[in-house]
Amino acid sequence: MDNLTHSLTGLMLSRAGLNRFYPRATLLLIVAANIPDIDFVTITRGPLFYFEQHRGITHSIAALPVMALLSVLVACAFGRTMRGWLPAWGLAGIGVASHLLLDWTNTYGIRLLFPFSSQWFHLDLINLFDLLVWAALLLGWLGPMMGKLVSSEIGARAGAGQGMAIFALSFFLIYDFGRFLSHQRAVEILNSRVYHQGPPTQVAAFPTAGINPLEWLGWIERPEFVMHFLVNVRQEFDPEAGSIIYKPAPGPAIDAARQAQPFKVFLGFAQYPLWSVSAADSPEGAHDVNVTDWRFPFGATALVGSSNRVISSSFHYGTNTTAKE
Repeated sequence: MDNLTHSLTGLMLSRAGLNRFYPRATLLLIVAANIPDIDFVTITRGPLFYFEQHRGITHSIAALPVMALLSVLVACAFGRTMRGWLPAWGLAGIGVASHLLLDWTNTYGIRLLFPFSSQWFHLDLINLFDLLVWAALLLGWLGPMMGKLVSSEIGARAGAGQGMAIFALSFFLIYDFGRFLSHQRAVEILNSRVYHQGPPTQVAAFPTAGINPLEWLGWIERPEFVMHFLVNVRQEFDPEAGSIIYKPAPGPAIDAARQAQPFKVFLGFAQYPLWSVSAADSPEGAHDVNVTDWRFPFGATALVGSSNRVISSSFHYGTNTTAKE
């Protein structure tokens, strides 16, 4: 999830009642809810290295106590005292756990078992940015501020915002559970159809850019092609209405590209790889080999010569290429 969502979640956890256990609980929980993203410092070694490390060790269960302790040290540094560090460590653990949980719910995923396993876990329930989640959390944050303004005008006592915080967190949980049920239904719909006279070998459903929790981007794979659809779980689904992308035939150019470092790194992440091979402008007999993940616009590119040796390769975000090997 984005850092605004993580920060507001930490704030809501504090206002919901955890601020009773430590004097600087709000600061502590906001820091803890964001600190796994400290892996951003790896960008100093280049985009490919950052891509390889992102959502790895700092986002793992094994590192949770360490990330929590770092958060405590930050809060204690602001307070200039280590008093109460042990209960603060427990609160920070909750904040870090909230980060891991939220990142697990989206499409990018998280490597919870790193370094013992590089498996990616992703529930595909919500996007990295979700407008309804933002709305609920912002209401939980700004609602008490507006309440204080009104209370000051009428001379009443203002609330501390606990009720609004509990509402925001409750909405978040209920919303995610509803998305889970809708997602399961979308996957069942995709799995229950045949596509060009054959069943799918793999299906997936991803959140759309809109706010309709009943709509999903459907993806199915067959040996010769992949198809993608807009799936609404309350409407009739037509398995012939999707866009079709044919796979290139396996060959030595793809085998050569797989050995390049950008491809090795990217294929360690990609859950739904899409390959393309086309003739290069130069040198003669060379091929451009590309692989992307259907979920995202980034991927790896290689120029493979006529002797099936990699001339150059790169990792790219969007249409810009970087990290050439």
